[in-house]
Amino acid sequence: MAHVTVEEAEKILDKEYKVLDYGFVRLVDYLGDDSRIVSSARVSYSGTKQLRGDSTLIDYLLRNDHTSPFEQVVFTFHLKMPIFVARQWVRHRTGRMNEISGRYSVMKEEFYTPCREEFCVQSKDTRQGRGEVISDDEYIKAKALFDKAYKDAYESYTNLLNIGVAKEIARSVLPLGLYTEFYWQMDLHNLLHFLALRMDKHAQLEIRHYAMTIYEIVKLICPITIKAFEKHKINAVNFTKDEVDVIKARLSGENVEINERDERILSDKLK
Repeated sequence: MAHVTVEEAEKILDKEYKVLDYGFVRLVDYLGDDSRIVSSARVSYSGTKQLRGDSTLIDYLLRNDHTSPFEQVVFTFHLKMPIFVARQWVRHRTGRMNEISGRYSVMKEEFYTPCREEFCVQSKDTRQGRGEVISDDEYIKAKALFDKAYKDAYESYTNLLNIGVAKEIARSVLPLGLYTEFYWQMDLHNLLHFLALRMDKHAQLEIRHYAMTIYEIVKLICPITIKAFEKHKINAVNFTKDEVDVIKARLSGENVEINERDERILSDKLK
């Protein structure tokens, strides 16, 4: 099969999509599109009659978790994000990554500061989420603390470099809000899994912004796959056997009670 060139992808290669205050997403390179998935799948039964069109085949593959054809499509991104977001990113170990090194480079004075509406209190419902937006008075104090912490940390970093301390040691004083950059490559199958997790409302907002930006880029290159992905993964719901039993019983008119936590989870799925 000839090399696939996608007009929409060529238009946005190396285009910088701004994310957060200093961050960005850039598509550096890509390999394949929807047609590569179809060709890869059909080679499995070469010589037999084709029973499905391209869209129907991709829909079938994604619905039934036939994942290997999606691995034939690959994306490479250049990403810039706060270190604490990057630490979440590397949990997805199927990606290949090369990051800027503070051992060789002097790190820029670029730190992430949440926008006003993202200064929130700790969530009362979850241990890892944010709740209501803080008051104006609290915001002024919080913003000042952010600014001071960043200023003091970078000043200490610069002073350490000026007195001759090695970059690899001096960087230790820099906080998690510092921006880092890296190249990241991942095949479409694993990228879809990444997007399903990181666009979810339970994911941290900052990483969701990056995931949604990547999602829009992939949508330009593999629109048929994304349509099936939305249908079978993003906008679909999976129920456990116990949940199915409860739903069936209630539909039959039975008054089935479950514990508060399971009730909350089930209600959330049925919204």
